[in-house]
Amino acid sequence: MKKSQQSTSPLVIGIDSSTSATKAIVVNDEGDTLALGRAPIDLLTPRMHQYEHDPRQWWESTRIAIREAVGQLGEEERARIRALSISHQRETFACVDEQGNALRPAILWLDSRAGEQIRRYGSDEIHRLSGKPADTTPAIYKLAWLKEHEPDTLEAAAFVVDVHAYLTHELTGRWVSSTGSADTLNLFDIAAQTWSDELLEIAGVRRDQLPELAKPGEIIAPLSANLAKEWGLGEVDIVAGLGDGQAAGLGTAATEDGVAYLNVGTSIVSGIHADEYRFGRQYRTLVAGIPGWYVLESVQNSGSVLGNWFRKEFGNPELEGAPDAALEQESAQVPAGSEGLLTLPYWNAVQSPYWNPFARGAVVGYGSSHTRAHAYRSLLEGMAFELALNLEGMAEGANTQIRELRAVGGGSRSDLWRQILCDVTGIDIVQSTIDEVSAQGAAVLAMVAARRFKSVNEAAQAMAHLGDRTSPNPEAQSRYDAWKPVHRKIYPAIAAIYDDIQRVSKELGDL
Repeated sequence: MKKSQQSTSPLVIGIDSSTSATKAIVVNDEGDTLALGRAPIDLLTPRMHQYEHDPRQWWESTRIAIREAVGQLGEEERARIRALSISHQRETFACVDEQGNALRPAILWLDSRAGEQIRRYGSDEIHRLSGKPADTTPAIYKLAWLKEHEPDTLEAAAFVVDVHAYLTHELTGRWVSSTGSADTLNLFDIAAQTWSDELLEIAGVRRDQLPELAKPGEIIAPLSANLAKEWGLGEVDIVAGLGDGQAAGLGTAATEDGVAYLNVGTSIVSGIHADEYRFGRQYRTLVAGIPGWYVLESVQNSGSVLGNWFRKEFGNPELEGAPDAALEQESAQVPAGSEGLLTLPYWNAVQSPYWNPFARGAVVGYGSSHTRAHAYRSLLEGMAFELALNLEGMAEGANTQIRELRAVGGGSRSDLWRQILCDVTGIDIVQSTIDEVSAQGAAVLAMVAARRFKSVNEAAQAMAHLGDRTSPNPEAQSRYDAWKPVHRKIYPAIAAIYDDIQRVSKELGDL
């Protein structure tokens, strides 16, 4: 964080309400974080593959985070805060009454209870209409699950809302979401950017249960007077934000042609902006923060969570899964390609590019000379092979050549993994030095609404903070180019086995 300098330029607040916590940052027009607040959110797991939140914690954590952040500022700085915008976990939804009381816990994006509904309703037509292949994350399939398993809850709900709409109601008293947020529920005709009657029928949701819509960057309403007084603020506009992935694209200034964002976090998420609506199997399409634009985005349910798992189960037990310098050093000595040990990193199913909720991890090529270091490197390489395939699809969809990745997330700080990602994809990686990059993207929209910049792209470029660049190693890249086509044969060869595993697991009561 940087100390504020004397200035008359506006300050803004960017919010990121994620799966584990809400973060609030106060940002100036150069993108410097002047203050940061954070409050945790409890993850509820009532059954295997089910993940939920108490929606009250979305607001409680937001209120605490904002209070903590603005409490670090002086009176003059607080007086300069002009706008607040929201980024948040996508696809997550809550069923609430008129006052905003939840009728049941919110169902999260990573919840995979609706596998049968995905198989029943998922289709090419829904993909074309919504921009999203059938997958575990969109809310439509979990809403269909509710329609079948908890019909009274869905029928009784006054509103079915995403995190954005819930927080906006607490901040302003209005039920409003952003088109860059609501479209991830998969209830959207994304080309028209409005609710689809066809998709609402599948979900069992009525139009009157849905929030109003605003475009990213549009001023929704002023912050309530009571909250402004509580936080010691003046007049602050609440600005429509967008989902955390698209916000990361703004926070890293990945808005130029051929520049993509890459979040190497729990999952691996990458995206690129496109100036018209496109859809394809290797990516999902989202409403962008740039007016009239879209984001083509790949999502891999395989990121740092797999590295953490490996280190916890097979690494130094004293580290309890934390980064292991010795293991990284050992793995760095293994030749690129791990001497023929190839991994499908589908521990948590596969999203891009196969969209199979029943897929599982697989390792092919074990020999007696392979070591723990080979296995670890192969896991990192498997995720990189998947990323390369997805980036190729996105580049084709956007009709561009990806020349640079703007990287964020804990996994990007690993020298070994970052170099593997670079060598496998053959693309330069530039690290962002901003920790809360999704909140930064929300701040970009808030700063435009505060009229400091004329466009979202101008604000993103001015506020981004970029650091070290990693370039491909030609020898390693050549080795990976030889292994890529071999790796890409594995999933098609064993895809049918995943259905058998699902069937037998159900028969034996393991699911």
